[in-house]
Amino acid sequence: MLARHLVRRLAQAVVVVLGVVVVSFLVARAVPGDAAVSATGARASASELAAARERLGLDQPLPVQLFRYLGDLVRGDLGTSLHTRQPVASDLGSALPASLELVGAAMLLAVLLGIPLGVLAARFRGGRAGGVDVSVRVGSVLAVSAPVFLLALVLQLVFATRLGWFPTAGEYDRALDSTSPLSVWTDITVVDALITGNWAMVGSVLHHLVLPALALAAYPTGVIAQMTRAALLEEAAQDHARMERALGFGRLAVLVRFSLRAASAPVLQLVALVFAYALVNSFLVESIFNWPGLGSYTATAISSVDTPAIAGVTLTVALVYVVLNLAVDLAQTALDPRVRLT
Repeated sequence: MLARHLVRRLAQAVVVVLGVVVVSFLVARAVPGDAAVSATGARASASELAAARERLGLDQPLPVQLFRYLGDLVRGDLGTSLHTRQPVASDLGSALPASLELVGAAMLLAVLLGIPLGVLAARFRGGRAGGVDVSVRVGSVLAVSAPVFLLALVLQLVFATRLGWFPTAGEYDRALDSTSPLSVWTDITVVDALITGNWAMVGSVLHHLVLPALALAAYPTGVIAQMTRAALLEEAAQDHARMERALGFGRLAVLVRFSLRAASAPVLQLVALVFAYALVNSFLVESIFNWPGLGSYTATAISSVDTPAIAGVTLTVALVYVVLNLAVDLAQTALDPRVRLT
């Protein structure tokens, strides 16, 4: 049963990835502009443009271009960026770790804040302490509704520019490149600093992470808190919860010890969804805080009609989403064997 469940989920993931590949290819071709002009320059002659279109395969019918693109992907070739003149896979390998570092920190904050807030809201729903529930719900709505770029600008203006508590921009203090150079293992700066015991770099990265991570964590925190509250209240209405209360367990104990695990399946699924959403939102946050991730790379690719880079970024985000959903599905299966029957 478990093996069949895993095979079914893997097959679904493959179909999703294939669909994303086709859509990303078509979207990249639909971007206004001429990729041949981007590759040769605005002053290129007609013969140079024709040669560029032939080299890029743009002179072929769209189905032929698609099959050629699929063949390149099977070989692990995402193409060559028209802007950087480097392989897109290499560019993504340099930019993606910084984005994952930022999004990972934001999601860690969102989970550490959102789940306890959801538990509190469910525990104090109604009664004299109902103000806690109302406060959490209102705060969640505000966190979900606030535009991420506006929140990032406000945090930067107040806590970096006015108060000077945190750096305005950057991933870490560049002076550390001379005084405490970093040994690269994973290309994720904070992880490499922890592995090598470079505590000066760890402190600097964490200091620079606070504001962009908070801005990016607002939406996931609100959504996770709301989902946790709803799932817990649904579980609290089940027969097993009433039996546990009858056995003398308090309301908070029933929620945390018995209901939270059963309610974790929809919360885990939501975490995977908002991670992908946060990865896209990180592009705006990275631009505001000058964070060296996918944001600036994607903005440059769009402005320069760099179709291989646009398709590569789209495919990368989709793959992150699919892998996370598959991992969450496996975690749900381990937590609740009933999932295997769905």
